[in-house]
Amino acid sequence: MNKQMMMAMMGAIMLVSIYFVFSGVGMHVQVNAKEARFHQLQSEYFNVSKAERDAAPTGSELNQSLVAIQNFPSELLRLKLVGIGNILTGIYALLFGILVALIMMPKRFAMVLAEKGKM
Repeated sequence: MNKQMMMAMMGAIMLVSIYFVFSGVGMHVQVNAKEARFHQLQSEYFNVSKAERDAAPTGSELNQSLVAIQNFPSELLRLKLVGIGNILTGIYALLFGILVALIMMPKRFAMVLAEKGKM
């Protein structure tokens, strides 16, 4: 492999890892705002009396807020777990790039020594 191709590959690995890390961190940043909205929805829903909640017709705003409350935990879990997965994928890709560089180092060093010996 020539030097430019190796540098391009290392650059691509670094860009991929940085993308995954930033997308994971971005997902984690969303968690706090979503949790605050979740708690706000819960407090609004449960401030209404139980009799009024039970008597709400199908498709009403009250029932729609209940559906939103029931869907929030899975969305929060997705943001947290996929965010962690993206961060770990980015770290793994970067470590893979470091491993490739360490494997290529002796070969590059041998090439430099061979060039020095010819002079």
